[in-house]
Amino acid sequence: MEKKSRSLVKAISWRMTGTLDTIIVSFIVTRRISLAVSIGFIELFTKVLLFYFHERIWNRISFGRIKPPEYEI
Repeated sequence: MEKKSRSLVKAISWRMTGTLDTIIVSFIVTRRISLAVSIGFIELFTKVLLFYFHERIWNRISFGRIKPPEYEI
């Protein structure tokens, strides 16, 4: 399990990378830096929220997890 704060920090760091990519692609398509930054800024907030909830849902799913062996003392 991860703390909610860890999920939030992971979401923000990933979105910073994704937002930079969105700004670059938007600039290539529109050739307008102000429009590209605006698109990136909006996308930053919407995808941080989506990723955060996605991460919290996956924390509740056991699929693909391996339980550590239990040791007796």
